Amino acid sequence: MAQMNLLQAINNALDIAMADNDRALCFGEDVGHFGGVFRATSGLQDKYGKERCFNTPLTEQGIIGFANGLAAQGSVPIAEIQFADYIFPAFDQIVNESAKFRYRSGNEFDVGNLTIRSPYGGGIAGGLYHSQSPEAYFTHTPGLKVVVPRNPYQAKGLLLASIRDDNPVIFFEPKRLYRASIGEVPEEDYQLPLGKADVVTTGDDITLLAWGAQMEIMEKAAEMASADGISCEVIDLRSILPWDVETIANSVMKTGRLVISHEAPITSGFAGEIAATIQQECFLHLESPIERVCGLDTPYPLAQEKEYIPDHLKVYEAVKRSINY
Repeated sequence: MAQMNLLQAINNALDIAMADNDRALCFGEDVGHFGGVFRATSGLQDKYGKERCFNTPLTEQGIIGFANGLAAQGSVPIAEIQFADYIFPAFDQIVNESAKFRYRSGNEFDVGNLTIRSPYGGGIAGGLYHSQSPEAYFTHTPGLKVVVPRNPYQAKGLLLASIRDDNPVIFFEPKRLYRASIGEVPEEDYQLPLGKADVVTTGDDITLLAWGAQMEIMEKAAEMASADGISCEVIDLRSILPWDVETIANSVMKTGRLVISHEAPITSGFAGEIAATIQQECFLHLESPIERVCGLDTPYPLAQEKEYIPDHLKVYEAVKRSINY
């Protein structure tokens, strides 16, 4: 085991993946000698050469189009979109090409080797163009997987699983935690299952569900609730597409209550999909309406970031509302 922050765990996973498979290569804006804007790819060009870790032009559509071509002919491309906010120029390549390659060919060819890494979310005073959480846009598209880790251990295991998965995966990294989240990480190769939620803390009174950076918020809120004698079951969804309906439903059938939190705006955020599915699966077990604690329906504000972002106090208030319903 070694102490790593989230960035170091991601860098370690990329190193292992490239050492394990000489067809694996990583590319994106400034990822080469510079190591990326957050330094996630530091040292990889020096170790594997400019043929396997290199800079691209500043064109997201081109990055993913190029990645699709590489994956279609058997390479293992790991493409970086510098900020999740910049992924929209590549939207057509992702949802109309990456996601549909296998289907349109009747499984004759695919781009399942493709992984797209991108830092997402707020908390760094990034304003409207460097703080968005666009995961819900991609969950509407069959053929993709969407994964979000919460800490270094999860990041390494989930990224290695994503790179080796047989489907194109979008891997959103919580940039607020890049250097803030530190933990014990095995130095050897390991994978964590995609599509499976992680029950972080067991409890009996209410289920708290989130992913990525919001997990820290949920755990703080659970501590506050615990002081009031409320037993919270805290679950990290980890994979947004596909998502683990069974684990969440089993938890809610036990607790009778559910609070979901994400940074993205509340309208059409993925919490709405979860709430609809869980009320269908657990209707007769629910003791109160499902609560959503999410971002506001506005562009991400710079000056009002603290008001915008769902924090532990907002989640705690939702827990109290649900318990007292």
